[in-house]
Amino acid sequence: MTIVAEAMPSSLAAQARESRVRRFALTDTLFRNSTRGAAILVLLILGGVGFSLVVGSWEALSKFGFSFLTTESWNPVTEKFGALAPIYGTVVTAAIAILIAVPIGIGIAVFLTELCPRPLQRPIGIAVELLAGIPSIIYGIWGLFVFAPFLQTTLQPFIINVFHGVPGLNSLFAGPPYGIGMLTSALILAIMVLPFITSITKDVFDTVPAVLKESAYGIGCTTWEVTRRVVIPYTRIGIMGGVMLGLGRALGETMAVTFVIGNAHRISASLFAPGTTISATIANEFTEADGTLYTSSLVALGLILFILTFFILAIARFMLLRLERRAGA
Repeated sequence: MTIVAEAMPSSLAAQARESRVRRFALTDTLFRNSTRGAAILVLLILGGVGFSLVVGSWEALSKFGFSFLTTESWNPVTEKFGALAPIYGTVVTAAIAILIAVPIGIGIAVFLTELCPRPLQRPIGIAVELLAGIPSIIYGIWGLFVFAPFLQTTLQPFIINVFHGVPGLNSLFAGPPYGIGMLTSALILAIMVLPFITSITKDVFDTVPAVLKESAYGIGCTTWEVTRRVVIPYTRIGIMGGVMLGLGRALGETMAVTFVIGNAHRISASLFAPGTTISATIANEFTEADGTLYTSSLVALGLILFILTFFILAIARFMLLRLERRAGA
């Protein structure tokens, strides 16, 4: 009887352990399948978007062919459409915005992590993050009614006078100072992507081990040398990720660009001249598109932006992979 009594509790304990193991296995299986399903859902959504864009743009692509990418003309009356001007405006404005925002964003991140007095770090950091939360239409309204008139009366006339007669630069900064135009749009985009680049760069700078920076300071390095030779090399992968996030925002921005770029379907060498982007063209004309070919051409612009963004992000991912391998080596 004693042996039977002792065997019963141990048998119950074994059954309880087996029940817990089965429950944990079931929970783990459900978790694994749900995460796999979420990943597959993302791929299905991405594929569905791409398929819908291809189907919607097929009429325009089949009619114009490769000339759709090389033609500047955009005439809904004669149904002659070309995507060269929007593509040019998208690439140029995004490139200028990144060239301006990256050094400023990295500089702000260095100041916040290395030079800023501690009582000011949190207020400045919160202010930078609040810039990222401002709606794009607010940037557009501010750019149209405040920033563009300021550029028209001050900066643009000054730049035109400075570079007048300088070969190459005189055509890059030529023409009447409209206020709106490619350069204004690029500056607005730079302001919009600056908080993203700054916040991510600051966060990755904070991950640098203090012992590395203290060792560099201990052997007599200046703040510039510590930043250049320790902080940035240690965090270059994260910095590149922040830059790519800002570039993706700049490529797809719509409302702010629509307000200040001028919405002119032409390519000009001058950055002061009005232009257009893919997203601005779609936003301006989609509700007024009359006819299937017109609508299909606008959808084709969306497909081009989709492919352009995909390839740029793919190239960025490839660069990050090479940096990781080099760091591992």
